[in-house]
Amino acid sequence: MAAAFALSIFIGAFLLFLVQPLIALFILPWFGGGPGVWTTCLLFFQVTLLAGYGYAHFSARRLRPRWQIALHLALTLVAILLLPIRPSDSLKPGGATAPEGLILILLLKCIGLPYFVLSATGPLLQHWFALANPQRSAYRLYALSNVGSLLALLSYPFLLEPNLARGAQASAWGWGLLGYALVCTWAAAAVWNRSSPEHTPVQMGLSDAVPAPGVVDQLLWILLPACATTLLLAITNKLCLDVAVVPFLWIIPLSVYLLTFIIAFDRSAWYSRFAFTFLFIVAAVALTYALYRASDWSLWIQVSVFGGGLFVCGMVCHGELYQLRPGAPWLTRYYLLIATGGALGGCFAALLAPLWFHDYIELHWGLFACGALLLAIHMRGVRPTITGKVKSNSWENWWLSLLLPVLGIAGLDYGITHTQGFQKVLTRELVLVVRIFLWGLALLSIASWASRQTAERRRYSRITTLAWLTLGLVSLGLVLYELARHTDAALVGRWRNFYGVLSVLDYRLDDPDNHYRVLRHGRITHGLQFLNPDFEAWPTTYYGESSGVGLAIDSLPKSPRRLGLVGLGTGTLAAYGRTNDYLRIYEINPEVIRLARTRFSYLSNCPARVDLVLGDARLSLEREPAQNFDLLALDAFSSDAIPVHLLTRESFRLYLTHLKPSGLLAVHISNHYLNLQPVVATLARDAQLHAVLIDTDTPADEWWNYGSTWMILARDPAALQSLQKSASPPKAEVRDSPIWTDDFTSLYRLLKKPK
Repeated sequence: MAAAFALSIFIGAFLLFLVQPLIALFILPWFGGGPGVWTTCLLFFQVTLLAGYGYAHFSARRLRPRWQIALHLALTLVAILLLPIRPSDSLKPGGATAPEGLILILLLKCIGLPYFVLSATGPLLQHWFALANPQRSAYRLYALSNVGSLLALLSYPFLLEPNLARGAQASAWGWGLLGYALVCTWAAAAVWNRSSPEHTPVQMGLSDAVPAPGVVDQLLWILLPACATTLLLAITNKLCLDVAVVPFLWIIPLSVYLLTFIIAFDRSAWYSRFAFTFLFIVAAVALTYALYRASDWSLWIQVSVFGGGLFVCGMVCHGELYQLRPGAPWLTRYYLLIATGGALGGCFAALLAPLWFHDYIELHWGLFACGALLLAIHMRGVRPTITGKVKSNSWENWWLSLLLPVLGIAGLDYGITHTQGFQKVLTRELVLVVRIFLWGLALLSIASWASRQTAERRRYSRITTLAWLTLGLVSLGLVLYELARHTDAALVGRWRNFYGVLSVLDYRLDDPDNHYRVLRHGRITHGLQFLNPDFEAWPTTYYGESSGVGLAIDSLPKSPRRLGLVGLGTGTLAAYGRTNDYLRIYEINPEVIRLARTRFSYLSNCPARVDLVLGDARLSLEREPAQNFDLLALDAFSSDAIPVHLLTRESFRLYLTHLKPSGLLAVHISNHYLNLQPVVATLARDAQLHAVLIDTDTPADEWWNYGSTWMILARDPAALQSLQKSASPPKAEVRDSPIWTDDFTSLYRLLKKPK
């Protein structure tokens, strides 16, 4: 009957994690397609997981086995009756209501009970397994559940998403839930047949003679997973902000996170505190350097460094968590507190960080917290076991007391010889003296280590290890603090909300003729304006007169024009507005609108009538009557992240209803990581539109006009005639690109190859 428990736990975990990218992909377009959508979804998953674990703990501790079975199977039946999980269009948000609360309510309505039931599967069925098999450990079933979770995540972007429409995916998931109910009933039968209505857990073989876990252990059950979850969300945010909020970039960090659970909970031999102390030092250095330079790296290098750092930190947190596992009577409490920690980490990253911080510094806090927890665990000096016995770690301290000083001195030596700050303060001769002193100290440390007798070795090694680890943690904290507080000297202000971090910077303050102001979203410029009244009306950056959109606007008839724009930025395109023109701009981020109105003057200086529409552009266009635009420009980017719901067959059909028969659709496809030309060209062919590509470089004498790539589309080829001199046709190799729809998008194949 062990197979029934294993299969139930595996299927439950598979469905639990399969529904995460599926439901997030459904609602992503409704809330602007930004990384905050996925972060809020992860918060919901963590909190619901906590509720499921709480239910499992209550059931195991308060209900007799047969009552546990009856309750769980009844809840599973109700969850099946609530299918399908596909959200109704009636749940789409209206207006500009705070998105976090709406997302949580929507998820609760669509998958609340099914997710709750599946969340309880791991701890509850492990408890049932312990009831039916009191002589066998249930902890390896937890590793099996994480294997199921990992397989679900890996199968989604590479198997399900490319081959099944979202509706078919939701239906398949519903059938999977029915299969889970059948297998769970099979497992429950083993416990039902072995128990009687009078049996309690103790009578079923769970003796309370196993020592109770201490307060410190239970506190670590919360803090370790909280730290790991914070790092998971912080690293996911970092990757999604610069590319796109799509399943394969959600799944990479989450898969690494689960992999650490699988390895750590399979057996204690996989985790060595000694080895992972050194690996953490390497990971901390790599992640710190990545925070400083990652914006200059390719996507694959970023994924490798951040993924590797998450793996090491996850192994530290989950490896130590497994060392602290209790006996079977406290199994459900153990998982409940783990889930509590995960929920606290999710709340910190998704809700509190945007309120407390003006920039994305959750990764700084998570990395420092991981180091602090590792130091605290070393300070305990013991390793509790499941039986309550204590393992000495004296051999680890003995070798750490040798290697840490050498490693620390090597790091100081590197810093002195490669840091410009030291080179400015110290002369060449003084640097040599300091280096000789450092390596003399290293030799003295080695000699002291070798000369210690067995009796005094333990105390010496413990003090030395803790001293160097403390020094390392302080150094890490100082470096992270400097990275977090470092700002460009030109910074005017920085603001953060659900949609990201916005910065306003002033440059060339000492040169009034060339003084200019920049708006950045993350690290990407979203507009530049000269503050000199003679130049403040110039269109700049990606929207200069020689850009694709500039040429397209210039090609329009001279009569009063109706222009639509998806994505406001600084409002640069308002520079093209003339008297009697009408400009309608769609912007989802209220902070962008505020800054465009108060920090920049494109909107206030525009002689045309300008209407700003707050909310997701696609939802707004769906609710509006036909606007009869002469031109509709799509430029809704968050850093380089693409809101994919604006580049689907359904969205293009919507755009055409708002264009005049001779109107132009201008799509900005400049991107560091993705080649979007195949997507737009395929959509144009599907909609029977004619398309030209306008690719411009930064002019040598006009640094304020950036190189950009625009595709201009039209129903009537004559509307593109005047653009032919500056344009080229889309490349031939895009013809076989699959068309994107609301049910199908796949960014993986569009990733640019690293140079």
